[in-house]
Amino acid sequence: MPVIEITNLTKYYGTSRGIIDLNLSINEGDIFGFIGPNGAGKSTTIRTLLGLISPTSGYAKIFGKDCTKEKTEILNDIGYIPSETMFYSGMKVGEIITLSATLHNKNCKAEAKILCERLQLDEKKKIEALSLGNRKKVGIVCALQHNPKLYIFDEPTSGLDPLMQKEFFSLIKEKQKNGATVFLSSHTLSEIQRYCKNAAIIRDGKLLVSDSVEALSKTSARRIIMHGITTVPDTKGIIDANILDNSVSFLYQGKMPLLIKAISGLKFNDITITEPDIEEIFLHFYEKAGE
Repeated sequence: MPVIEITNLTKYYGTSRGIIDLNLSINEGDIFGFIGPNGAGKSTTIRTLLGLISPTSGYAKIFGKDCTKEKTEILNDIGYIPSETMFYSGMKVGEIITLSATLHNKNCKAEAKILCERLQLDEKKKIEALSLGNRKKVGIVCALQHNPKLYIFDEPTSGLDPLMQKEFFSLIKEKQKNGATVFLSSHTLSEIQRYCKNAAIIRDGKLLVSDSVEALSKTSARRIIMHGITTVPDTKGIIDANILDNSVSFLYQGKMPLLIKAISGLKFNDITITEPDIEEIFLHFYEKAGE
């Protein structure tokens, strides 16, 4: 049974689009990436999963339970990090963390202490005195300390410096090894490529594709960089050509012998041929959907 099961999920805010006919299944133990820019429908999907808003039609289940009708039972075993972390003013970090544990009816002092040490978070500081990054750390501790079965993260690393981002994902990998499932919403594509096994791409509230990150990254296209030249080869299959610093860079999706024939008469110093990264794959899906 999937940990998360989304079926024909649709949400409208009056006449404004939220998400439309979303279908998604996430298995136990997966770190699943949910990719899309701001406004694509990622947060609407997450809020519906958490029972914070009700769908217009369709349904979502977590642990086999309906997210709208049985949300109280579901939420006890979820760790959630919103894209923007907000807390009661006037409270200390340690007080916020203790309050969060109390809401789950658990004593999490030992785990919270470990998390604060690893994230270099001072429990004695007042919430309003914290930077954006440290406020995000408080949210991470609150989400992780009760060791739930499912983590739902909405842009969890925004505001964190690179070292803390690395430590955050080390924590997530440890939780996954202990059987937890992670639903990770992000527009930082390098995170998805590095840490997720499977991913889905959403655009304008609609799911474009859902597959393994490996499968999504596979393409016949190649990134070609020709050095010492400012002329784009004259052949079919060239996409997104740019001339930069005495070099030509373009995506090529065609037969390689045709490209070799096209460049054979050109004078250049060197050529680099690589597979495109996931950001280029992402843009390919968006441009294709736009057509």
